[in-house]
Amino acid sequence: MTRLSRRQILSLLPALPLAAALPGGVRAQDAAIRLRDLYNRDLSFSDLALSNEGQRITIVGFMAPPLRAESNFFVLTKMPMAVCPFCEPGMPWPDDILAVYAKRVVDVVPFNVPLQTSGLLELGDCVDPELGFYSKVRLTDATYGRA
Repeated sequence: MTRLSRRQILSLLPALPLAAALPGGVRAQDAAIRLRDLYNRDLSFSDLALSNEGQRITIVGFMAPPLRAESNFFVLTKMPMAVCPFCEPGMPWPDDILAVYAKRVVDVVPFNVPLQTSGLLELGDCVDPELGFYSKVRLTDATYGRA
């Protein structure tokens, strides 16, 4: 492994803004978006959500207990949830959730492990034809890993 000298590192600093402008460079939209940033106070979609519709975004959250085994679907929540919010009567409906459709069958992650999830942002009402799950916001073609 080649080590760079301090002088070499300092000489590269002026090039950093150019590297960010290149395709595949670090862009603002590569930074994780918070679930709450997708909505306005009246639960309409925020300008940030509308401007990122159809784009690949990254969101950090927690995997809710899955609705079904052997599925490519899970729900990302802002806070860890030990019980399925859709299966327990009397549980408050979370207003900061996101449906995630992964590229592959989901490996269940403990509810309290933070995840970084990336996928294509879809907005608007949708009912999953297989599960019957209704969602307003989804990530499709998603990947995830520990945050």
